[in-house]
Amino acid sequence: MSLDKDIRDQLVATIRRFVDERLIPAESTVAESDAMPEALVDAMRELGLFGLSIAEEYGGLGLTMEEEALVILELGRAAPAFRSMIATNVGIGSQGIALDGTPEQKARYLPRLASGALIGSFALTEPEVGSDAGSVRTSARKDGDTYVLNGTKRFITNAPVAGLFTVMARTDPAQKGARGVSAFAVEAGTPGLSVGKPEHKMGQQGAHVADVVFQECRIPASALIGGVEGMGFKTAMKVLDKGRLHIAAACTGLAERIIDDMVDYATGRQQFGRPISEFQLLQAMFADSHAEAYAARSMVLDAARRRDAGEDVSVEAASAKMFASEMVGRVADRNVQVHGGNGYIRDYRAEQLFRDARLFRIYEGTTQIQQGIIAREMIRRRAV
Repeated sequence: MSLDKDIRDQLVATIRRFVDERLIPAESTVAESDAMPEALVDAMRELGLFGLSIAEEYGGLGLTMEEEALVILELGRAAPAFRSMIATNVGIGSQGIALDGTPEQKARYLPRLASGALIGSFALTEPEVGSDAGSVRTSARKDGDTYVLNGTKRFITNAPVAGLFTVMARTDPAQKGARGVSAFAVEAGTPGLSVGKPEHKMGQQGAHVADVVFQECRIPASALIGGVEGMGFKTAMKVLDKGRLHIAAACTGLAERIIDDMVDYATGRQQFGRPISEFQLLQAMFADSHAEAYAARSMVLDAARRRDAGEDVSVEAASAKMFASEMVGRVADRNVQVHGGNGYIRDYRAEQLFRDARLFRIYEGTTQIQQGIIAREMIRRRAV
């Protein structure tokens, strides 16, 4: 059920103030320390950001896709590490359980995920498994009323702080591809589960990723999400459209913030006796950036409304994610160019946001994966 428009607008305005007053001023500190201040995480908990997509009956806000997109458009204006902190709880870290979990799994985990007391993490990617997600090698061997997990997961967001891992593992070694993969809810601290050192990344400092290793990790059979084997990949697919729209909104919010930074800098920077914002070649960069960000916002909100109406938006979500992630990269690059030499210096945010933006074209499905999804559906429709 949608929020009353006034309540929705108040929520969006509150998030915008929080971003402007608390998050953006903390960006340099987070980037330099590669750590997220606990006071800011607590503030995000108080605002309900960890439970945006979780139903109200479990303590979440239960936002529609359009409402979530509007919130992420605002939250995305800050450095992406902040959004990454809440993203797994809002996305696959909770939604697999929310959609396909047993009543017991929902009652056990969703309230704590919604409050942010429990940080979720989605463990799919492996050293040899990235875009080809159906080739999962991590195994889950049934042993009486338990499963035994063995394998390594790579580049797992929020792994160092996670209390709950949604783990994709192969329960049927004879079944090749996605049909032999199941999903498990595995709690941190389970014997046989270990987390590696956080990776040193190009950007998005403060958002940590690490390997997660399972060595004869024994979990109860009740950890199987939904209680049915072979459904893990289908569960993941159900929330991919939502995740792609969420990422597209984050990209768009960041682009809009970068455009503001770009124009602010150009109006205050003097060269040849006048603000550089008066030079037409720079104005072309402003105009291109604004038009592309506007297009991305329109795509995100249109696809979100269609999803809320029950339509299949797999192509629209892939299109929005592809366009918005490529777009924010172009905008971030133009911002460095407008800043000139200053854009290459860490004292200015242009350099950091340029590096931060690069990851968006990789995770939640690379640009090339999105192109394949869109093209295959175009061909399928043509053949009908």
